[in-house]
Amino acid sequence: MEERWSTEHVLSLAPDAASRKAAGKLSTSAPWSATGTDGGAVWGECRGSGSTPYRTVVELATPAYRCSCPSRKFPCKHALGLLLLWSGSPGAVPDGAEPADWAADWLTERQERSEQRAERAPAPVDPAAARRRAEKRSARVAAGAAELRLQLADRVRHGLADRSTAGPWEEVAARMVDAQAPGLATRVRELDAVSQPGLLEEYAMLHLLATAATRLDELPAPLAATVRARVGYTTDTAELLAGPTVRDRWQVLGSRTSPMDGGADERLTTRRLWLRGAKTGRPALLIAFGRPGQAPELALPTGLVVEAELAYHPGARPLRAALGTRYGAPEPAPAGPPAGLSVAEAVAGYGTAVADDPWLDAWPTVLTGVVPVLSPEGWHLTDGRHSAPVHRGAVTEAALWRLAAVSTGRPLTVFGEHGHRGFAPVTAWDGDGRPIGLTTP
Repeated sequence: MEERWSTEHVLSLAPDAASRKAAGKLSTSAPWSATGTDGGAVWGECRGSGSTPYRTVVELATPAYRCSCPSRKFPCKHALGLLLLWSGSPGAVPDGAEPADWAADWLTERQERSEQRAERAPAPVDPAAARRRAEKRSARVAAGAAELRLQLADRVRHGLADRSTAGPWEEVAARMVDAQAPGLATRVRELDAVSQPGLLEEYAMLHLLATAATRLDELPAPLAATVRARVGYTTDTAELLAGPTVRDRWQVLGSRTSPMDGGADERLTTRRLWLRGAKTGRPALLIAFGRPGQAPELALPTGLVVEAELAYHPGARPLRAALGTRYGAPEPAPAGPPAGLSVAEAVAGYGTAVADDPWLDAWPTVLTGVVPVLSPEGWHLTDGRHSAPVHRGAVTEAALWRLAAVSTGRPLTVFGEHGHRGFAPVTAWDGDGRPIGLTTP
């Protein structure tokens, strides 16, 4: 029988706050009829304002959704409401049911399309043409990086105190986009928001990256791969999964979906999922994107374990990965919090990671035996011997008070990202060993 999801997991699928609120009103059995689940899908009919009920079906493995309502949001409030009903009221969605005809038809069509895509042969690639395109882009990126180095040198030469004479960085960022270096463009745009004390540091790191981008052929292969990723080169997922993969039982340590409602950029929603292999101990980061009005499809709840193959993106410090073949449904993780590090060990671990990748802002870390403390200098996590400041820009005040409430002054295990700006908590484990998400809207 499929493991029923938590309310937190269901709500993490919502594309916005309005959908979460509307779904809550549909999470009771009153508007629903003909509901059921066979372990792989959930379906039901929801009474609306018209005479015909909305037919809703959710395939759980991906997950994927289908609803006859006219909503442009994905998943819609009916799919979310049905999932909330299924997760919170098992008796209202009976197990072992046969799918309704309309639900079975959609599930069958979806399976057939998936099989056809798997059988479809990839289009032939012209190696000579691909090589010419790669050489052309490399030349454009190198030219853009060289121009950026000149811009940075000019700004330093004219002084950092007065930004008015140089103007905003947006025009330079646009030229980096033209040079097919979107990673450089993103970092350039962020310079306008950097405060004076940290500006020279950001200039230096960006100058180092631009210099490395003009000398890719001279760098060791792992470091060259890191620079290419930072500059904005992408690797095709199918190509990654065709290469070496790592099979393990991966525990989901936490997730973060951004931007939060009302964020500066609502055009694209990004979901980050952090995993750790039970056998290898390797950390991994999965990233999924959602279009406007649509939550990212990838959703693995914190606290579960999934046996699967991962393919890591190349780099000097591999972390980001693509999810490949899964072997069975996710299962609950072993009872209790995962093994962690002391604060001193976490600092040393980040130092080792940043030695491999100089542009690494943070590294996924589990801290054990720490207590959240609020001092005049701000929030800290202390293990009694050392303290790690909390990165306030990456976590809300409400999340920090929630962390304090989970702790009640007692040591606990916390997962997050540790870097030069501090520790950004993502998940905490309470006294009963249950994971508590600290980033759920």
